[in-house]
Amino acid sequence: MLDVTGCELTPDDKELLDHPLVGGVILFSRNYYDQKQLAQLIAQIRLAARNQVLIGVDHEGGRVQRFRDGFSAIPAMGAIYQQSAEDLTKAQHYCKTFGWLMAAECLAFDIDLSFAPVLDLNGVSDVIGDRSFHSQPEPLIQMASAFIKGMHSAGMKATGKHFPGHGNVKEDSHIAMPVDKRSLEQITQLDMQVFTRLNEMGLLDGVMPAHVVYPDVDDMPAGFSKVWLQTYLRKKMQFEGVIFSDDLSMQGAAFIGNFAARASAALNAGCDMVLVCNNPDAAVQVIDSLPSNLPDNPRLAKLVKAPSADFRALAKTGDYASALRTLEAYYNQ
Repeated sequence: MLDVTGCELTPDDKELLDHPLVGGVILFSRNYYDQKQLAQLIAQIRLAARNQVLIGVDHEGGRVQRFRDGFSAIPAMGAIYQQSAEDLTKAQHYCKTFGWLMAAECLAFDIDLSFAPVLDLNGVSDVIGDRSFHSQPEPLIQMASAFIKGMHSAGMKATGKHFPGHGNVKEDSHIAMPVDKRSLEQITQLDMQVFTRLNEMGLLDGVMPAHVVYPDVDDMPAGFSKVWLQTYLRKKMQFEGVIFSDDLSMQGAAFIGNFAARASAALNAGCDMVLVCNNPDAAVQVIDSLPSNLPDNPRLAKLVKAPSADFRALAKTGDYASALRTLEAYYNQ
């Protein structure tokens, strides 16, 4: 999965999208000007791509929402519990509504996935912070499950991140190599409990592992670790969904080696799809380094969106009007 340059495709973008190994495109704020332009860009991507690409975006709400003007202002997940006066039932209602609203708006523009929700505990990590629902596993599980059920009811699959938990390391893996020195027992009882429980509920369609080293378990960051991805996630947790690497351009991936080495290591560890963002030369390096005849991955096909209403049709529905009223009530209480 790679990105594109701007608000319309360049010749270089089109050439990359025609490569047989390109299976997805992730969109950023630079790819959005207004609703009409976004619809045209996505149509261009679908036309230029050789494969049926997954189109994704980080559209969590709060400070991580790529499309603003013309889209609903989804609140930061970490604000919902307090805004609900610590009433968990009320918070769950908001979460389910906002999960539906976020997903429905993205689906209306032919976007398959928002990489959400964040399942990390709100601990010491500044880069996670209010992207997290809560600092404790139980309310986090209750709120995240409601958010995912909202996504699912709109027709979007959910990707939980960042397995097994990024919230209890201070360093930002975008610019550093975080190391979580806690014991496996601590990680299992706190951070990992969220992923385990949601997977047991059948709510996790995808997982994105953290670029964090947990030395009590493995010397490799989780996204490059067969121990984390195969022994724990696949075998012990019996997770059957898609494993996405986090962005291989992040500093937390750099010690693995060049981009070709990072992609190979992530795939060998058990990732189904690797992300290379904000670095076109790196994306070229990766697709040139891998065998061009990699087999199709049936897990990925399960994340493709079903046909859905466009935005004009969505905006006329009672469900959309009701969700907007709930959003307004949330901000005005």
